[in-house]
Amino acid sequence: MTHTLKEVEWGNVRILPEKTFFMQTTYEATGGIANRMKQIRRYMLSLSSENLVRNHLLEAGLWNEHRRQLDDIHWGWESPTSQLRGHFLGHWLSGAAQLYAQTGDLELKGKADAIVQELARCQQRNGGEWVFAIPEKYLEWIGRGEIVWAPQYAIHKTLMGLWDMFAYGGNEQALDILINAARWFKRWTDRFTDEEFADVLDFETGGMLEIWANLYGQTRDESHLQLMNRYWRSRLFDPLLRGEDVLTNLHANTTIPEIIGAARAWEVTGEKRWRDVVKAYWKSAVTDRGFYVTGGQTNGEAWTPPLKQAARLGKHNQEHCTVYNMMRLAHILYRWTGDTQYADYWERNLYNGLLAQEHPHTGMVAYYLPLEAGNQKKWGTPTHDFWCCHGTLVQAPASLAPAIYQYETDNALRVSQYLPSQATCELGGTRVEIRQQYNVTTKPHARPQNLQTKLTVTCEKPARFSLQLRVPWWAIGTPRVTVNGQPQQPNIKQGLIALEKEWENDVIELSFEKRLTCVSMPDDPDMVAFMDGPVVLAGLCDGEVALDVREIPPEELLVPHNELSCECWRAGYKTRGQRKNIYFLPLHCIEDEQYAVYFPLIRK
Repeated sequence: MTHTLKEVEWGNVRILPEKTFFMQTTYEATGGIANRMKQIRRYMLSLSSENLVRNHLLEAGLWNEHRRQLDDIHWGWESPTSQLRGHFLGHWLSGAAQLYAQTGDLELKGKADAIVQELARCQQRNGGEWVFAIPEKYLEWIGRGEIVWAPQYAIHKTLMGLWDMFAYGGNEQALDILINAARWFKRWTDRFTDEEFADVLDFETGGMLEIWANLYGQTRDESHLQLMNRYWRSRLFDPLLRGEDVLTNLHANTTIPEIIGAARAWEVTGEKRWRDVVKAYWKSAVTDRGFYVTGGQTNGEAWTPPLKQAARLGKHNQEHCTVYNMMRLAHILYRWTGDTQYADYWERNLYNGLLAQEHPHTGMVAYYLPLEAGNQKKWGTPTHDFWCCHGTLVQAPASLAPAIYQYETDNALRVSQYLPSQATCELGGTRVEIRQQYNVTTKPHARPQNLQTKLTVTCEKPARFSLQLRVPWWAIGTPRVTVNGQPQQPNIKQGLIALEKEWENDVIELSFEKRLTCVSMPDDPDMVAFMDGPVVLAGLCDGEVALDVREIPPEELLVPHNELSCECWRAGYKTRGQRKNIYFLPLHCIEDEQYAVYFPLIRK
């Protein structure tokens, strides 16, 4: 099993603030992931604790202030009249706890601890168990088959925020609140027969299975195991295990958190059925279904049919929540198996999902990523929307560091993603630090078509282990590798370069060549998109544009444009040989422009 460094020494994994993060990638050198993390942190701190916890206080009868001006409170899905009110606070707590664990951010930690205290006050006022921003009767209603907007989804966010505050934030009070809340749910679920509760599970449950699995893993309390087992969703899990396609047209983000919960259930129980359903889900959702060039797979929040996506291009492709949760699932499977296909999938969705759906200047989120030609991204606002995707927005930064480095037993350290960062761990009783920076070794006459990275490995005393370097799916030719300036002949097995030696103070330089590729729609070879390495390119246009390939192969249609500015390599391209040429930028660089990702080809 592959373990992430967060499981060893989470607090020492952090993203470095290099201003030149994008220098040698297909991104523009205008910031980097570290800067985006800072944007989201500023956003999280800009939201007052008063507003974050208001709906929980209202439900507990602890809010009695009368205001004439309401322009500063939270609206949208956090409005006091929304049936999902309170969901965002849970996301916020999870994001704050995990960022604290990575960076030691005491300001976020202090704010989060104070909110946990307020939740404890709410729970006490509600009788010692109920701690949520919605009333208990919502669950009574779904028990009778009445329509309510996903109450367990909203409840789960509060529970998961509390769990993360305990697990990553070290807040013991949060665990007490969670255990108290579990008593209410045990009594409630015990009222239903299995068939009756199967009806209840048809209402979106979010990650309730994951939270009960986490709790059982911590307490080993039989009642928590029983709660976890009640959330086996037989109407989804059983047909998946039979190899049936039950996902087509099904709401995607209802099912992904359930599968993540199944993954956690396997980890805490070792019961094979949980692992089997996770593997069956990935096969159905990804392997057999395929995905858009971005890595996204949905339209209108529903799974597309297997390998039939051409008819589903629209304004509502690729919900941000599904991207975030599928990346979580990919990382779990990568930890389990070490198979680099999952790291490749994670990388594709990082560049063309998370980064493409976060505004590079404001940090706000786009709920969807339109793939229909001529559309624009619609950005959320700081306090007037609070979509579900606002929640995954504030959780996303903390999900990056664990995906970069992994270790296997005491004999191997793996670099899985190429992002400026540093981490520490202990291998064979020796403290090891690894630092990663993008590396510029030359000043070429044209934009480099490679990714160059420099890894510095420092050990407190000499230590022998294998340093494993993932070879990205988009890399062409043989990677160039040097150790302390000495060229190495890379031995690539199962997508990895393994360098084994006695390490102490060593520098590894690594270069992967890349090129422009043309990617066809799975069910329409004449509808194509363009990628520069792992990054999808978007053409600036106000509608569908057909590209003439009668004289120029599709792979040669794009040429560099405006490639250098202010001593930074830029990532622009333009078409050639067309009646009217259009310009291309990385999809993540698109802000308010109209754009297209897929283009029909004229072959005759």
